[in-house]
Amino acid sequence: MPTSPRQLVAVLSSAAVIAAAGLAITATGATSASADSVQLLQNPGFETGNLTGWNCSSGDKVVTSPVAADSYALSGTTTSSDYAQCAQTVSVQPGATYTLTGKVQGSYVYLGDSGTGTSDTSTWTSSAGWTGLSTTFTTGASTTSVTVWVHGWYGQGTFGADALSLIGPSATGSPTPTTTPTPTPTPTPTAPADTGFQHPAYFMPLDNTPQSVSDIVSNSGEKELLLAFVLDSGSCTPAWDGDSAHTVASDTTVQADVTAVRAAGGDVSVSFGGYNGTELGATCGSSSALAAAYQKVINKYQLTRIDLDWEGDDLDANMAVRWGAIKTLEQNNPSLKVTLTIPMTTVGLPDTGKDEIRQAISTGARIDVVNIMDFDFGLTSGTETQAAETVAGDVNTQLQSLYGWDAATAWAHTSIQLMNGHTDQPSELFTQSTFNDLLAFAQSKHVAQFSYWDVNRDRACDPNTVHNWADGACSSVAQNPYDFTKIITKYTG
Repeated sequence: MPTSPRQLVAVLSSAAVIAAAGLAITATGATSASADSVQLLQNPGFETGNLTGWNCSSGDKVVTSPVAADSYALSGTTTSSDYAQCAQTVSVQPGATYTLTGKVQGSYVYLGDSGTGTSDTSTWTSSAGWTGLSTTFTTGASTTSVTVWVHGWYGQGTFGADALSLIGPSATGSPTPTTTPTPTPTPTPTAPADTGFQHPAYFMPLDNTPQSVSDIVSNSGEKELLLAFVLDSGSCTPAWDGDSAHTVASDTTVQADVTAVRAAGGDVSVSFGGYNGTELGATCGSSSALAAAYQKVINKYQLTRIDLDWEGDDLDANMAVRWGAIKTLEQNNPSLKVTLTIPMTTVGLPDTGKDEIRQAISTGARIDVVNIMDFDFGLTSGTETQAAETVAGDVNTQLQSLYGWDAATAWAHTSIQLMNGHTDQPSELFTQSTFNDLLAFAQSKHVAQFSYWDVNRDRACDPNTVHNWADGACSSVAQNPYDFTKIITKYTG
């Protein structure tokens, strides 16, 4: 989103679709297991009749039917907040090759490993009947234990797992596996949309003459704020607006705003990026460094949601580092919801945006909501409402292709973001009437979120002062304070 006028960025590339369900991800470069390969899992088929040897979710239990082999199997029941994982930590040899296999049934069932010291691997499938899964990894030079796991996916019902096996060299002097849980990776599938944050309004707490949070809450009713922007102030240091005088670590001002919103019964998310400044993903150098920088912000404000607003020269740039960092964050913060914000063209997603999504899928990083900036593409014909609806419809078709979703699922993972008053494109104008029309459209499609840029602009401009075309602190249209925010807050999904 802009803090000053900007130009739409769009480039062309070809489309692609995601890999078919059930594709196994196998580490490359592994040597074959040594001759003394043995079964390393304790209670691998749950034949004790219980979960001995495993560290499992409360949604997991051992059952006698259905089973894939022998008398017992694991049955996991997922919920909207729990994917019913069962994990076991096993002693291994450094620099050795191991193969993990099992039989599973159900929707979105995952088998994988973490803590290998090299590249963690995973595989998944959706199957009504028992289906075999297999993945292979090689441990790092100093790795002495790994965690293997099986789980379903949020809100996908009950899954089964049986006949699990980890084959490879035993750890010298440590043949007995332990059960200490360690963080496990979060895979790429379709998670339920974030329905607890339906109408977040962007707000710049330190720029563009911000209103007080108490005034926003009291006079607009908005209690869901998307705080913008955290950037790099140098040396991979997160700071508000990239200002070295206002690093996240030293902040008290935004922290007070966050506290006030939560005291009123609301919540916040933080947006990384924007059109101006230096985004952390451009300078942190590695996925681990970037994840650590983002984590500082998550920890500071106790966030359960973040927004990735990679614009300008950050569009589709440094994706291996960026999505690697997001995958790490999702592993370390299981309840974290991630929104990817993408500028629009007149035909929906730019090809850079499509490629970002494809690379997230390839990396194994989850995008919970795709936030479309449904403005700044330029109005060439018809009304602003018609143009915004057409672009949103184009994105829906594109998300179906990228993810293999049906239309309803694609809408449920889409956020429609508007801009009040004048946008950066002189051909565009969003009035209160336009917002109301698009509110009805969003309601009819049951989108994940209905949002806008931004609260700072939700007031009339002072006629005695010279203003920019798309001023950062006012809308340039006739209005009462918070007219646009009040419309946004009506959205209920």
